[in-house]
Amino acid sequence: MDSPIVEMDATQWQGLQARPEWTAALEAGKVLFFPRLGFELSAEEKALLREDMLKPGKRNVSLGADGVLHNAAGSAAEQQALATMIGRFRAQALQLVHDLLPAYRGLLRVAPTSFRPKQVEVRAQSVRADDQRVHVDAFPSRPTYGERILRVFTNVNPHGVPRVWRVGDSFEAIARKFLPQAKPYRLWQARLLNAVHATKSLRSEYDHLMLQLHDLMKFDEDYQKNGTLVTIPFPPGSVWVCFSDQATHAVMSGQFMMEQTLYLPPGREADPHSSPLAILTRLMGRPLAGVGAGVAR
Repeated sequence: MDSPIVEMDATQWQGLQARPEWTAALEAGKVLFFPRLGFELSAEEKALLREDMLKPGKRNVSLGADGVLHNAAGSAAEQQALATMIGRFRAQALQLVHDLLPAYRGLLRVAPTSFRPKQVEVRAQSVRADDQRVHVDAFPSRPTYGERILRVFTNVNPHGVPRVWRVGDSFEAIARKFLPQAKPYRLWQARLLNAVHATKSLRSEYDHLMLQLHDLMKFDEDYQKNGTLVTIPFPPGSVWVCFSDQATHAVMSGQFMMEQTLYLPPGREADPHSSPLAILTRLMGRPLAGVGAGVAR
């Protein structure tokens, strides 16, 4: 297969001269990799790179758009310093995306920013929740109706340890492989899940299929072991960007990372025909993303 990684030469978070092929690569499910675009930390901030800065039982520290820090431990002064560090990363990530992807300017919705101090390879998780297994991102409780999940990551590990990913086949290849195994969409089930507040809104057939692909990939032992996958170590002092609902990926190892999620409305890609929604719609032969869209069976 073509390489799923596109290496970028940028060394500054701002001032990139955008090129259409970069947007096209992202929208094809590739990962843009900036090996020399580090997020610089002060000595005081490096002292915050500890697992005990996370509250017990929580997965990530997050900084909301309102500036409120969630799930952080440590002293009040340490939490304030952590919020400042995460907020600075958010500002730089937004500047990078603004310059890198001009087609999305004014369209992106900003999600909370996360600091992830846990070591990936020691987490105990179910198969469905295990991000060490190759998957595409999908939300069980929040239907998206085709809204895209754009993510900016940086490795801030102070010990030289890379964040290791596996990146796999194109979204269309995955869809063609696993869709025949997908359970059919049932509108009555979607209504029931919404009625009991298991979902925040009525799950569309698109969201149902995305969750089916997510789960079928993770539970397929042969694919996890023998699928067409590339291993890529993202070293400290690097950044990578992808649509995580389209790039097939797994997080194999690493510790101390920051991440910014942004949401792009469906159909606002530079090439909407390359999106997971468009691909699944073509393969299924009917509209999938409207509220209650799909065939009620």
